[in-house]
Amino acid sequence: MMTQTTIHEIEFAPGKSLRLETGRLAKQANGAVVVRQGDTMVLCTAVLADEPREGQSFFPLTVEYREKFAAGGRIPGGFIKREGRPTDKEILSSRLIDRAIRPLFPDGFFHEVQIICYVISADDRYDADVLAGTGASAALLLAGAPFDGPIAEVRVGRVDGQFVVNPTLKELEQSDINLVVAGKEDAIVMVEGEMKEVSEEDMLEALEVAHEAIRKLCRGQLEFVAAHGRPEPFPYQTTTLPEELVARVRELAVPKLEAHLRAPYDKQTFYEGLEQIGEETVAALLGTTDAEGNQVLAEATPEGWTADQIRKAVSQVTREVMRQMILREGRRIDGRSLDEIRPIWMEVGYLPRVHGSAIFTRGETQVLASVTLGTSKDVQMIDQIFVQGDKRFFLHYEFPPFCTGEIRFLRGPGRREIGHGYLAERALAAMLPDESSFPYTIRVNADVLESNGSSSMASVCAGSLALMDAGVPVKKHVAGVAMGLIKEGDQVAILTDILGTEDHLGDMDFKVAGTRDGITACQMDIKIGGLTREIMQRALEQARRARMYILDLMEQTIEAPRPELSPYAPRLTQITIDPEFIGAVIGPGGRVVQGIQRETNTTIEIEERDGVGVVTVAATNQENAQRAIEMIKQIVAVPEVGAEYEGIVRSIQSFGAIVEIMPGKEGLLHISELDHGYVRDIHDYLKVGDKVRVKLIEIREDGKLRLSRKAFLPPPEPEAKNGEPAREQASAERSGPPRDHASGRSHGPGHGRGGRSGRGRGPDRGRGGRRR
Repeated sequence: MMTQTTIHEIEFAPGKSLRLETGRLAKQANGAVVVRQGDTMVLCTAVLADEPREGQSFFPLTVEYREKFAAGGRIPGGFIKREGRPTDKEILSSRLIDRAIRPLFPDGFFHEVQIICYVISADDRYDADVLAGTGASAALLLAGAPFDGPIAEVRVGRVDGQFVVNPTLKELEQSDINLVVAGKEDAIVMVEGEMKEVSEEDMLEALEVAHEAIRKLCRGQLEFVAAHGRPEPFPYQTTTLPEELVARVRELAVPKLEAHLRAPYDKQTFYEGLEQIGEETVAALLGTTDAEGNQVLAEATPEGWTADQIRKAVSQVTREVMRQMILREGRRIDGRSLDEIRPIWMEVGYLPRVHGSAIFTRGETQVLASVTLGTSKDVQMIDQIFVQGDKRFFLHYEFPPFCTGEIRFLRGPGRREIGHGYLAERALAAMLPDESSFPYTIRVNADVLESNGSSSMASVCAGSLALMDAGVPVKKHVAGVAMGLIKEGDQVAILTDILGTEDHLGDMDFKVAGTRDGITACQMDIKIGGLTREIMQRALEQARRARMYILDLMEQTIEAPRPELSPYAPRLTQITIDPEFIGAVIGPGGRVVQGIQRETNTTIEIEERDGVGVVTVAATNQENAQRAIEMIKQIVAVPEVGAEYEGIVRSIQSFGAIVEIMPGKEGLLHISELDHGYVRDIHDYLKVGDKVRVKLIEIREDGKLRLSRKAFLPPPEPEAKNGEPAREQASAERSGPPRDHASGRSHGPGHGRGGRSGRGRGPDRGRGGRRR
């Protein structure tokens, strides 16, 4: 029997509402909610483990977002006909939920939590990713989870200068902002999106519009849970360090830490020094002397503190000391000031055989980027319930273990790699030329060779340099920088170009990428509340100054795209044709286009796009491409009366020759138009395969073409006084004498008056040309 069903409608923006429902589906989950906007519906469930996993040292949260093809009334493609591994879109949507929720659980909460969001109905108006974020929060509330929520997610667009919350898919195509924002009623906690060179002020305004809608959705969730019946709080236990232990570690480790943090910085030396301080602290608390006088470590102190607990306490104290040094002294662990960028060097054209390459190094973070140019056959097919089509630009980010001096198995890209790569891809996409002017498929490989903070932003810089090195006509350079924040009460420090350690110890990770004229992509994770507009404005302005500095250096390396593509890149030439001629260019069974490809050593792709036929020719050199283009132009050209052509004899009949004047276009060269004089046998003049110069003299109503050769022959000689024609034959001036007419004399039974100067021939006369 169905239990109580609760439905609650939340109006979060003018004319837009979202519906929450529980009690009908998935009742064995700790919390289950169906969230709906339009006809798009997402089932969100939350399940919490009763006990923490033994030995667990981190919060085991997993978030899975899945789009069911059935939701859009479709069957998956491929042989298996069922959903397979998650798509990039599903992984990115899962990350959006995870990043918003994870920081809101209490420290030391190690119970396993799983959130699963299924798209169960999909319309053609609203995407489901942001609905899933709000639904996940409501499911956690119904489960009584100990998280500092509720949160809500919305998408903000801007169409014709007006901000739109949760725009339709069609509105999003026209928008210059695509920003996903998650937040609580009193704070924004996560931001990610792409923009078309918007200003910092515009971005702040978009965040305010988003937060206003988020507040309404958060209040609506609380009303929804109250209407259904507030659940019992989830019983849990946290694993925390004894305060006495932390205090004892402070006494032992702080002097050593303060000295170590002021030493010259090198990543390896820095971490080795921290590890040594940790082991010395462990030895100080657990060290004992055995019967033989040797130093050994006890399993635990008299208070029960273990070595593992002591090391964790050292990590906690190290974080405290680092933060205080930054706030009190404005000094960072590598000795930089708060707004100082690490040393940068870069190089383009490093790889000789790729289509474009660049190395970008900032401090101890290094990315090698390469660009590969392909044809439309290389596009990535996107087959999702909300988006279908071809993707012609993609950036693949790789983070191998050696970049951090580690050893691990090489697997496929993880969620972090997909997320970082997509962020860099969005940053660069706005600067790419449109397909009509540059019809290539573009792939950027961003391989992280060293990492100590902000490898995704280094990938943006390396990718921009490599695109210019490849000769891709990008509009301008794009640079990225990662910002950090340390906040204790009223003390605030905004950090430019953060290290990996500063990312972990800080309260905000804010990545901003853009050009000289505005922001093209951003990603922000906030771990604290109370982040004011004034702090955000300071962070954005500091990021803008850093971006300008980096762009100066990039422009000194390569200021504009190279004028020529790499000699190893394919040459693509594109022309448009009337779509009615697409079939003629392809030919029966593809014979025409295949013949052109063989003859010119090219690859030809033909498609209809927006009512226009688009022909793309790929070749290794421009000469071959031009030959193919000329052959295609001949196919699509319309024959004109009076125009002259060099044709090829395709067949010979008793009444004339069939001559191909253009690929796929043939006309009749009637025997009467072959010569001024009488023609006894056409085989004396032409054979199959001969080239012959002809003139188009008529296009009949049925479309058939009539050709003539006479226009290119000398005029006939005048008759002699006795009425006999001149003996000299015009055939000596022809492209070649008849094969059996070496003497040059006229021959045949029709020679005489009836054969003079072509008189007596025409459509109403006999084959011999005599008057009837």
